[in-house]
Amino acid sequence: MAGEIPDLVATVRTGTGKGAARQARRNGDVPGIVYGGGSDPLAINLPFNYLLTKLRQGRFMSTLFNLKVEGQDDVRVICRGVQRDVVKDLPTHIDLMRLKRTSRVKLFIHVDFDNQETCPGIKKGGVLTIVRNEVELDVLAGDIPDHITVDLANAQMGDVIHISDVTLPEGAKPVIDRDFVIANISAPRAVLADDGDDADDTAAASEEAPAADA
Repeated sequence: MAGEIPDLVATVRTGTGKGAARQARRNGDVPGIVYGGGSDPLAINLPFNYLLTKLRQGRFMSTLFNLKVEGQDDVRVICRGVQRDVVKDLPTHIDLMRLKRTSRVKLFIHVDFDNQETCPGIKKGGVLTIVRNEVELDVLAGDIPDHITVDLANAQMGDVIHISDVTLPEGAKPVIDRDFVIANISAPRAVLADDGDDADDTAAASEEAPAADA
């Protein structure tokens, strides 16, 4: 997640229960509820097309949003459930949870790669291959990093960079237990091809060499 926390714009829903929810859908909205954070639940509506666009952007359930509702203070929320029509698979209801600063949340955080211009492995012709340009971290809601940084200042050709090689912000930890790969610096294809040709030439020369006299 790079940049500012994205907004999620909603309106207060008048009335509660199935009748009010059905009316919201007839009006082109998706009804929802905001709960938690030490405050009373708040019934809201989100425009159907607006919400559908957000959902189709991906990772909706693991994105922190700044909920904006007219007449209410902005609050950080994360989605805890999207109900869908069983036939059309379209959203019919959404559950959002308010987050306290001490709440822990799993989010995808953007990865920056610093010092590419001075990286020894790249200067020698190596190619930086980025396996993950963002990683899922378990972080505190009050200390969500804008990004994590991979420093390539001392990276050599052939190096593989794992999550354990990255200094994470205080309080943040990877969601995945294994030491997964973030990037590597590989030799250019031409070099690999030349190495393969050299090996073939050596093998061919061995086959063509006359056998020694017994």
